[in-house]
Amino acid sequence: MSAAVAVAVAVAEPVLAPNANLVAQGIPPIPMSLVRQVEKYTEFRGHGFVEWHPTRPEMLVSHRQAGASVAQLFRVGAALAEPEPLTDGPEPAGSGSWEPREGRYLVFGRSSGGNEANQLYRLVPPSREAVLLTDPDERHAAIDWLHGSARLIYSSVPLDRTAQGGSRVAPSTTLWLMDPLEPAGRRKIAELPGTGWSGGDVSHDDRTLALTRYVSANESEVWTLDLASGRAAQLLPAKGEALKASHAPVGFSEDDGALFVVSDRSGEFRELMRLTLRGPGAGQLQRVTGHIPWDVEDASLSSAGRRIAARINVDGRSELRLFDAQTLAELPAPTLPAGSVNTARFHPRLDLMAVAVDSSRGPNQLHVLEGAGTTPWTRPYVPPGIDTSSFADQRIVRWQGFDGLTLSGVMSTPPARFTGKRPAVVIVHGGPESQATTGFLGRWHYLINELGVAVIEPNVRGSSGYGKTFLALDNGFKREDSVKDLGSLLDWIATQPGLDASRVLVYGGSYGGYMSLAASVHFADRIAGAIDVVGISNFVTFLQNTESYRRDLRRVEYGDERDPAMRAFLERISPLNNAQKIRKPLFVVQGKNDPRVPVTEAEQIVAKVRENGSPVWYLRAENEGHGFRRKENADFQFYAMLAFMEQTLLK
Repeated sequence: MSAAVAVAVAVAEPVLAPNANLVAQGIPPIPMSLVRQVEKYTEFRGHGFVEWHPTRPEMLVSHRQAGASVAQLFRVGAALAEPEPLTDGPEPAGSGSWEPREGRYLVFGRSSGGNEANQLYRLVPPSREAVLLTDPDERHAAIDWLHGSARLIYSSVPLDRTAQGGSRVAPSTTLWLMDPLEPAGRRKIAELPGTGWSGGDVSHDDRTLALTRYVSANESEVWTLDLASGRAAQLLPAKGEALKASHAPVGFSEDDGALFVVSDRSGEFRELMRLTLRGPGAGQLQRVTGHIPWDVEDASLSSAGRRIAARINVDGRSELRLFDAQTLAELPAPTLPAGSVNTARFHPRLDLMAVAVDSSRGPNQLHVLEGAGTTPWTRPYVPPGIDTSSFADQRIVRWQGFDGLTLSGVMSTPPARFTGKRPAVVIVHGGPESQATTGFLGRWHYLINELGVAVIEPNVRGSSGYGKTFLALDNGFKREDSVKDLGSLLDWIATQPGLDASRVLVYGGSYGGYMSLAASVHFADRIAGAIDVVGISNFVTFLQNTESYRRDLRRVEYGDERDPAMRAFLERISPLNNAQKIRKPLFVVQGKNDPRVPVTEAEQIVAKVRENGSPVWYLRAENEGHGFRRKENADFQFYAMLAFMEQTLLK
């Protein structure tokens, strides 16, 4: 029986009931026959690289075990060795870091119920007992370790939980130095204004910390912090320099005489550069990747300071490039498996580099580069009966925007056995300062390979990866220009002989959720329906209720609702205030504990659209935040989405 028949037939058969943490409104019963057809597509499991062990050729990885709800941290001690679980519990374990001298214990981050109020914990293997190190009333992030002692620098930001009401005072960021074995003895290093402080690298002499101060997607600064005095100084752009650009530190040279940074100050794209800090040429910036017309996503320095590994975003696919850290010359590129390189990290002491690669044909797999050879270290799980090698390669498609601007996206097409014009799902990424890239689509391969649905992931204006001018084209009063780009995509779909322009559904998460709602408002006669996942329905209420540590940063992108003219504009374009134009079926998905886009954004659009008489399905998870991370919740969302598509897209 096909999935279409399974959903349509309302025979008395077993159904999948939503679990106790899910609130489902307007969603019909999900037949178990559908679940049985789809469930193997929910079992793909890859591995994410987290960190090398400081002394051994051993990886710390993120992975979800068979039967588990969330990802945890594991130790992989050799190539293709069975991952050894380190953390457990009902909540996912986030980033982790070994004590840097001997790897005696692990410090890792974890939040609760998707609230993103990250706390730091200490774990001493083989015990699974996690010891809380931080104050639960604040949000924390590990920054870096000192080289000469096992002391950790971390940041804390107060929480006001404004999604439930609270202070409107913009918080500051506090930096602390802590011995995780004696957390009560932590020392305050500095208090910095605002909340855009992140990342960082400690100099080899343990005197200086390099930090990023994020202002907006188009503007960020590099600062240095004297770890003894707590005195902060702006490094890039130089004090008094009018230039606004994006800057971020990568790491100090071996002698601390230079700092490698990523910056777009010299052109449209983020380049790797070396900033001389002292001696002849102090203050001079040397361009390392100026010959590459694409963004450097990140970079890693080898333990001996001889090489730099940089990941380059080439039209949505990440490539690995190597450079000599002394001469800055590009080195021969290593031979890697086909796909997109989403991680490249040198071992802190050994001549090894971890590389993570995925593609349309398989989940994330970790490899090790040693000398000229590449060795796979993890084996992704692919369910029996699915041949991912038969999955089609993704391709980049391009079309013209309303004003002649060239736009692009990633397209995944069904197998050739599906004939005739195919329905399409348009998936709009969040951010908006993000990018649709090539890579494995997990569950979505069911639509492509079993239902014959084309998937198009557009990079509308405002997306990253195409230069800083393109990135800023949707800011402030230009917000709806990105919505017009969706209209241009619908025009393009109508010209494609293999696509059915009468059967197009728009799906989006976070900012993409706003875009799906906006598409429902502006293109109700051109789409079959829309799915809004944790999306913004009213920019003014969103900015008022998002957590305070995010509010000022988001105002730079969307506009400041305290300005009367901007407030009027935001009210005018918000989907909530145009809900009467939403005439096609709508499916809204939300996590109750979302600190970014509060649950009120979903509740108000659901109520308003229903009030106007249009059909709305609503799925809320009581134990999730900005998207569903627990497998049982994500599975139910996917099954319900397929049922929604059966009624809208596939009929």
